[in-house]
Amino acid sequence: MKALKDDEILPNLQIPTSEFLANSIGDNLGKLPFANLFASNPVLVPTPRSSLVRPDTLRVPQRLANALARRGLGSRVEACLNRFKAVRKSATSQGADRPKAIEHYNSMEVQKVFPEPAEILLIDDIVTRGATTLGSVNRLAEAFPHARIRVFAAMRTISPPDVFQSLIDPCLGHIELRGIDTFRRP
Repeated sequence: MKALKDDEILPNLQIPTSEFLANSIGDNLGKLPFANLFASNPVLVPTPRSSLVRPDTLRVPQRLANALARRGLGSRVEACLNRFKAVRKSATSQGADRPKAIEHYNSMEVQKVFPEPAEILLIDDIVTRGATTLGSVNRLAEAFPHARIRVFAAMRTISPPDVFQSLIDPCLGHIELRGIDTFRRP
């Protein structure tokens, strides 16, 4: 997780983690349960950080989206989601204190500088409960009402710990809103 969050150079390969993931997906796409996410050559949209973007800020979803596009797993990258108000970081907040989907939705906007694509694939590094995802997807759906919008996250949190099975465990899942809370399965 740390290697992904910091987009570390992997010592044995001498490439960033984002490149390693894109290469692994590209090389094994036919065997992965989420292969159909990339089948229609979607526009890749990186998820914004919880903080406001400063110059020289590491944006792992952006790097991952760029790496995926270089592997031909998307038509292009459009960093059109802009966070204009910072929210608490989910990874370092207790469950009850994590920002809700509506907080994410209300803290971002879409900079619509390109024609509406048929398919958008939201790219994130790690999904916790999915509040950022739902806020982002709803902003994109509002701006691009006819686009099919789906999500790819390179890693997901797993709790309780006894549910953990393997570091590499690709899957399909869903995130839903129940009241004000998000639920992710798996």
